[in-house]
Amino acid sequence: MNKRGQKKSNSFIDIPRIPSSVPSITIDDIQSEDVISTGVISHRKFDNQEAYKVCLDKVIFDNTSFRQTVWRELDLTDVRFDNCDLSNIDISDSNIHRAEFRNCKLIGVNLSNSTLRNVLFHNTIIDYGNFRFASCKQVVFQDCSLCAADFYDSSLLKVMLKACNLDHAQLSGTKLNGIDLSECEFTDLGVAAEDLQGCTISRSQASVFTKLLGLTIKE
Repeated sequence: MNKRGQKKSNSFIDIPRIPSSVPSITIDDIQSEDVISTGVISHRKFDNQEAYKVCLDKVIFDNTSFRQTVWRELDLTDVRFDNCDLSNIDISDSNIHRAEFRNCKLIGVNLSNSTLRNVLFHNTIIDYGNFRFASCKQVVFQDCSLCAADFYDSSLLKVMLKACNLDHAQLSGTKLNGIDLSECEFTDLGVAAEDLQGCTISRSQASVFTKLLGLTIKE
């Protein structure tokens, strides 16, 4: 435990600080600048809704749908999403702190220009996710699909990628110093040679990077 008595997930991520018992919340529509705090929202649909500067604090979403929803400038702290569908949600320009996405769909999610701190994505599909210009610190992607995800010019500090599919992901302009890609799967990756310094790869991935960088190995 850390000094505050809070357990950590994946060694350096603070888990959401949600009370062990929270009441159920029944809500069908979320408006701009709404504040939703301390509760469980289960089996609801917020598809195609649009709201700005929503504040979520100590909330659990269970089997809830947010497809095609626009929630820009979201302020999200101590929130967990379980088995939710957030496909094509726009949460750009948001602040996300101590959050977990477990067994979710975030296909086409727009997280550009967002700040992520202490965030866990576990067994989640994030194909075509947009992380452009995002600031990610103490973030874990575990058993996730990130095919064709776009991390162009983003900041990755203490980011873990464990058993993820990164095929065709775009990492150009993103410094990979301290990033371990050795457990990830990919046959093609958008990456610049100057950004690879300090990155860890597996021996089997070396040939992929050789091809990506246009190098020829002479036997």
